[in-house]
Amino acid sequence: MKIELREVTVRELTEGYKDSGHEGVKGFGGKLNIRPAYQREFIYKEKQRDAVITTVVNDFPLNVMYWADCGDGTYEVIDGQQRTISICQYVAGEFAYMFRYFHNLTSDEKQQILDYKLMVYICTGTDSEKLKWFQTINIAGEKLTDQELRNAVYSGPWVSDAKRYFSKNSCPAYLLGKDYMTGSPIRQDYLETAIDWISNGNVEGFMALHQHDSDASALWIYFQSVIVWAEAKFSRKHKKIISSVPWGRLYNIYKDTPLDAREIDAEARRLLLDDDVTKKSGIYPYILTRDERHLSIRAFSESQKLEAYEMQGGVCPMCGEEFEIEQMEADHITPWSEGGKTTAENCQMLCRHCNRLKSNK
Repeated sequence: MKIELREVTVRELTEGYKDSGHEGVKGFGGKLNIRPAYQREFIYKEKQRDAVITTVVNDFPLNVMYWADCGDGTYEVIDGQQRTISICQYVAGEFAYMFRYFHNLTSDEKQQILDYKLMVYICTGTDSEKLKWFQTINIAGEKLTDQELRNAVYSGPWVSDAKRYFSKNSCPAYLLGKDYMTGSPIRQDYLETAIDWISNGNVEGFMALHQHDSDASALWIYFQSVIVWAEAKFSRKHKKIISSVPWGRLYNIYKDTPLDAREIDAEARRLLLDDDVTKKSGIYPYILTRDERHLSIRAFSESQKLEAYEMQGGVCPMCGEEFEIEQMEADHITPWSEGGKTTAENCQMLCRHCNRLKSNK
């Protein structure tokens, strides 16, 4: 990993400055990607923006910035995006500072600002080295999310096209799947989730593999397939539970499994009304996997455990041995899956060994 400290004047920074809206913001003679296409358009508030200009006008030191060397003569801002945009906007005459626009300044005032030197760390290295470094320095200001950092490291045509589908509040992924997702498209949550689904959790590996692909249409087609499958098999009526489900992970396994949407809906309704089910967002994963861990079945209270222990005289009903209560675990006499409830009448204390044996049957 190579990290080089470079002085960049405001004159150099603002040369070729262009804000193309959704298409991103460029500067430094067109070689600096200040805000990549379709990245969140966070802009400093007036007070923060004015503080940046105050710093420059008074020749105070501005916090160091970080750029990634993209390896083709271009760079991408990793830290310092809003400071950079504030400076560029002021020099371009997009706002006034102390009731004066840049073009209202005297020649020497303009010269002082244009000659101001910014301290910039240029980071060059492998993708994994840059990602590790960016995560380390991402400690101040408007922090980047993990996915925004990945977008910087694996920048290229694939990421730019993927952002078009997944990275705006009005993007196609939001319009199609907002009921089945959590997070914010502009903070790259939708893009991260889609990649997590298609890669079964290997987000960075997937992005490294496809970094130089010409487009991200395969990811978009996959995402549409997941949402269409979810809509067809799982009721949108249960909005409180559908947004937290790992739909893509389930789709990858069960997309070809015959499923009856009406039966699923009926069981989901029953589980929603079951007080023993404490994790409602796990209902659909449970219906598919039958793994009760998805539901976090309500545990017996300490008083229920003590009552059962006293009634048993400390004896495990399976092996007949006597134990201290700390050596025993609460168990449903009639399993929850067979209709047993988490009540005192359905509680028994088993030694740990016997409880494991019963659980493994």
